[in-house]
Amino acid sequence: MAEWSFLTNHAQALLCIAHDPGSRLIDVAAALGITERRAYAIVNDLTKDGYVVKEKDGRRNRYEVQGHLPLPGTVVRSTTVGEVLAVLVGDGGTAVP
Repeated sequence: MAEWSFLTNHAQALLCIAHDPGSRLIDVAAALGITERRAYAIVNDLTKDGYVVKEKDGRRNRYEVQGHLPLPGTVVRSTTVGEVLAVLVGDGGTAVP
């Protein structure tokens, strides 16, 4: 039987970034079981569409999830990214506004 997930790789990458805004692409890739190149493409998609803001922090990048934005391509457009992340990540640790 083929393996599948309720959350897309984009959603899982967003969770990784919300949990640790200083995540490196190699960390995101390892957590998702994908290549670093694919992780780069996913984070680039999230950045390009405004769901993540990337800023330089020395030699590394830090990411800020834009939790106020609505979920993309869904019937439930009144639900924000931050509301979903709050449920999935919990109170324990994120800088999701």
